[in-house]
Amino acid sequence: MNELRTQKNIEQALKDFQRGVLAMNAENLLNTLGYESEITMDFESSLAEEFISYFDEFGKLNPERAMVDDWESIDFLFQLTEQEISGSGQMRIAFNNKQIDNTIIESYVFFALKLRESSYTRTQLSNITREINKLMPMPAMILFQHGQTVTLAVINRRLHKRDESKDVLEKVTLVKDIDSHDPHPAHIKILFDLSRNELFRVHGFSNFVELHRAWAKTLDIQELNKQFYRELSNWYFWAVENVTFPEDAGKNVDIRNATSIIRLITRLIFVWFVKEKKLVPDTFFNPREIEKILISTDPQESTYYKGILQNLFFATLNQEMNTAEKSDNRKFRGKGRQHYNITSLYRYEEYFANSDEALRHFETIPFLNGGLFECLDKKDKDDPKKILRIDGFSDRADNQLSVPNFLFFAEEMEVDLNKVYDTKGKRHKVRGLIGILHGYKFTITENTPIEEEVALDPELLGKVFENLLAAYNPETGATARKQTGSFYTPREIVNYMVDESLIAHLKSELVTYYESESTFAATNPPSQLDIKGQSDPVQTQLDPQATTLTDEQKSDIEKKLRHLIAYKEEPHQFDADETEQLIKAIDTLKILDPACGSGAFPMGILHKLVFILGKLDPRNDQWRQRQIVKVENLINVAEGIEDSTVRENTIRDLETEIDSINEAFERNELDYGRKLYLIENCIYGVDIQPVAVQIAKLRFFISLVVDQRIDDAQENRGVRPLPNLETKFVSGNTLISVEKPVQQTLRNPEIDRKETALSEVRRKHFTARTPRTKEKYRDLDKQIRAEIGQLLKSGGFPSETTEKIANWDPYNQNAVADFFDAEWMFGITDGFDVVIGNPPYVRQEKIKGLKPTLKKQYTCYTGAADLYVYFYERGLQLLNTGGVHTFICSNSWLDVNYGAPLQKYLLDNTAGAVICHSEAEREFENADINTIVSIFQNGPPDADSYLRFLTFKTFIGDPDIENRRERTRTYTELAQAGTREKKYTGDKWGGKYLRAPDIYWTILEKGKDKLVGLGDIAEVRRGFTTGANEFFYLDAERIQEWGIESEYLKPVIKSPRECKSIRVDPSQLQFKLLMCHADRAALAGTAALAYIEWGESQGYHQRPSCKGRPRWWDLGKQPAFDWLILRFRDKRNWTPINETPSLLAGDVVFTATLHNRDTIQSANVVANSTLAVLVSEIYGRVNLGDGLLTTYGPDILSFDFISPDWIDAQSSESLHRAFEPMKQRPVLSIFDEIHQSDRHALDAIIFDALGLTQGERDGVSEA
Repeated sequence: MNELRTQKNIEQALKDFQRGVLAMNAENLLNTLGYESEITMDFESSLAEEFISYFDEFGKLNPERAMVDDWESIDFLFQLTEQEISGSGQMRIAFNNKQIDNTIIESYVFFALKLRESSYTRTQLSNITREINKLMPMPAMILFQHGQTVTLAVINRRLHKRDESKDVLEKVTLVKDIDSHDPHPAHIKILFDLSRNELFRVHGFSNFVELHRAWAKTLDIQELNKQFYRELSNWYFWAVENVTFPEDAGKNVDIRNATSIIRLITRLIFVWFVKEKKLVPDTFFNPREIEKILISTDPQESTYYKGILQNLFFATLNQEMNTAEKSDNRKFRGKGRQHYNITSLYRYEEYFANSDEALRHFETIPFLNGGLFECLDKKDKDDPKKILRIDGFSDRADNQLSVPNFLFFAEEMEVDLNKVYDTKGKRHKVRGLIGILHGYKFTITENTPIEEEVALDPELLGKVFENLLAAYNPETGATARKQTGSFYTPREIVNYMVDESLIAHLKSELVTYYESESTFAATNPPSQLDIKGQSDPVQTQLDPQATTLTDEQKSDIEKKLRHLIAYKEEPHQFDADETEQLIKAIDTLKILDPACGSGAFPMGILHKLVFILGKLDPRNDQWRQRQIVKVENLINVAEGIEDSTVRENTIRDLETEIDSINEAFERNELDYGRKLYLIENCIYGVDIQPVAVQIAKLRFFISLVVDQRIDDAQENRGVRPLPNLETKFVSGNTLISVEKPVQQTLRNPEIDRKETALSEVRRKHFTARTPRTKEKYRDLDKQIRAEIGQLLKSGGFPSETTEKIANWDPYNQNAVADFFDAEWMFGITDGFDVVIGNPPYVRQEKIKGLKPTLKKQYTCYTGAADLYVYFYERGLQLLNTGGVHTFICSNSWLDVNYGAPLQKYLLDNTAGAVICHSEAEREFENADINTIVSIFQNGPPDADSYLRFLTFKTFIGDPDIENRRERTRTYTELAQAGTREKKYTGDKWGGKYLRAPDIYWTILEKGKDKLVGLGDIAEVRRGFTTGANEFFYLDAERIQEWGIESEYLKPVIKSPRECKSIRVDPSQLQFKLLMCHADRAALAGTAALAYIEWGESQGYHQRPSCKGRPRWWDLGKQPAFDWLILRFRDKRNWTPINETPSLLAGDVVFTATLHNRDTIQSANVVANSTLAVLVSEIYGRVNLGDGLLTTYGPDILSFDFISPDWIDAQSSESLHRAFEPMKQRPVLSIFDEIHQSDRHALDAIIFDALGLTQGERDGVSEA
């Protein structure tokens, strides 16, 4: 009852915004939510000028980004602190002010801002919010009023990790466009969930940080998506049991119903998104209005689906609007066989109370095209007189279709879904689909990492498919999500993979551009911004004779590219020539997702490329011109056509295309032209499931609709019909290529001419707007395919191949090609620049029928390999040389035996790679697999090719270098490590390089009371950093030359190579360190002073490290130490022991001084056990090349040692006896050490103390 009362109060508070003063209404709404405070400020006016004069003392606000000219008024409402929260109302909360997870929030401030216009984009409101937050030391929440709508903007703030005094502005979350006249129930529910009492009931909080987290959790779009998915999931499984679709839609009734309901859901949700653009009236989704339109709405009948939805899908959105010239485009089909199977005409006329009135309801809906709403009922190619009914759009009496009205409008009820969910005795709630959709707020714009609306965005379509609609495997019909192998890739992972792929490709393009120039100026990233926030780049000139960039120059390019793709406000750092090259590179980019599913990666690519183009070419000047130039080039070619009629018609059509290009840019938002031509030229997808391809195309359609400007005065309401994507996203088996003859010396030139003609037909079909025009180009496509098939057959192609090629119909949305050929399907002959995706995870037991073909076509074939393995090799086959291959998939191949052939293939056929792994989380929360992200560059390897293994402690892509572990191995090293008896048999890439071995965790568990970190038992310091090693390190020859007194010289370890045994022998050290603490006066007349003065003549005293000392030659004192901790280790891995108090250590090592001197003998042994070697391998990093394992301070402190205190007297004596000869002999390679008898004796005592079994002991050595 309290919940209902509060929601009613919220609704009334929202309606109050229709009248009265904004500040009072805003404060009243916040008070209703439980937030009030007396901490406020009075201003003379609510004008923007006064706000700016008070808050913007230092000119931080960007008036243009803040849209200050649109501010009608701005009011400071109040400041909310812990005191106000704990002191107001009936609920008192004991807050404690503390910093948690780098976040400190001491208060909120609330502003109410009234804008002059009625509508603003999410980005505009987010930018205003960020600009205002620049001026505040605490988070500023903004309540906007624009027209009759209200928007609440919430920003996330955290302490800057490098400068604790600075905040970093992060994501803005919006509860957007709340209608004050008629608030949406979903908006009321969101605000109720944000109310103070409800937040405390659900989350509880004891400080302001936790309050802020509760806000963030409540506003988390993922939670909203999960809630919607649960409801839709129940409805889906309820619906498939209550529908009947035509038998032609599939022999298996479960699969038939499942796939048909999938189409229904996706089409309807698309319409729901389009409804947000006011392109489809709410009338069709209002039960009361439907009762007026239809004669009957009996729950058991199917009048709503047939009469409303099918007519909306097939005869409205897929049919041109009526015009003065064509007034009967939209009409009911004639009686009898008139208009038979013309599926773009209305049906079920008898269902409507008034058919003319019904047509008027449909008439304002624009024609959208795009193929999404083409009816799938088609003529049987084997029997043209027969119609294959898939959708069942027919008013014949024998139509089998049944989708009862109750599935759309039923009130909430309980149904038994225990069999579906494998539960017992549980009742599941369902309600009509229209009621479900009405219960949520939808936004047509996909969210980004920096701005998010609390509403369901188009990405939802992907999640619905991957999580729910894959419940039935199209091949087996098994009701099990795991069977399909489809898992939706989270947006954060998609963003990371897209970013890394684009950086790799664009970097390669820029490097190629630079190296093809005889001279150029490379603009380095700015070291800082000037006082106005403008970049101040440093110009560096490349040697005119140089043809290859240095690693440093390539690194600079990458840094600038990372700056470009980052969501930052700063301008990009490229000059005009570089910018032009980048736009060209984007325009010619070809990207393929070979298992595109619902389009997560293609959409991710699209969004990022649009963002980059927006930075590089804000007004689309270059981007538009590049599209026009392409057509102008075709005009130049057409002018050479001999037939004057054909020539004139062709040129006229091409000139019309130029007009169409200009119209696309001029009549729509800036992003529309970017998206349209990126989709046309750059992005491709393949999937074995036709419905997946349909959903992928649907998401692209939505992304285009969002940027169209509605103009009712223009034809089709100003809506440019959507492009036809049948030759951009196809349904086929990516893994199966067609058999082709060995490349012939002379290829029939007629084939090239026909392929060029086919490409031109498909290019024109992409933008064909009318059903008649589309049909014309489809017929031409079919004709040319047949002609090419004959030419290929006569040219030596196998008959099976030519038949496949000729019979493949890209426009048949029901068909799945049993092969994939990039040249034939997409016109791509030179390979793709990027192949990216999430290949299906299907175990090898499920692909037995496919194995003979896979064995024939794939080098990496092994009978035990899961399906995704072959996608690796196939993806590389589809790339051009230098192309980028980016996958997220199971990590099994890194370690299991069947991964060995793939490892070998990758080492032989790629030029470099990165493999990423997260220790903290699974990327797929519902999948029982662990995953990695891999990025490979296609091309032959060279001597410098290497593979980076990145382990993230948090999430993949975490930019904080402290949260990642990196190991690098050259291809040569990886090949050697995996080779046994001259054959590559595989290596533990995952275990050795990404993750610690299992035995390590066993040791941690068994020794949890006995293990201590090195930092707990010793003081660890870095060796001397001299700042001038060539001066301070003196060998015997230099000492003799200068005659420096021995009192100023101390033995020093300059390199671990000087240490041959575990015990450091000073006699083997080659250098002495100048250790002189005396001043000049005390040194008068000494050789040491003469040497120092000579050093000054060489300028050593001016070096930074030296210059900062009181006496530049005085290095200070180094405490005595017990151990050397090696920073760099090669094949030998040990802990040198120091028994010489005067010994010093250089900066290539760390030193360790034990706290408890009584246990030093036992500690020396523990530090040189095989367990200590294993720990160093786990904590060390391989990131300097040359096979060196490197260890850093933070890593060293975490080294796990068995505490010397746990070594009893008897064991200690045994350890000493075993260790005494061992510390005198030379230290061997670790691979030889593990076979030494003295080490075995020593390790046995350590392993006894840990309680390890024999198998576990062997595991330590094997690891």
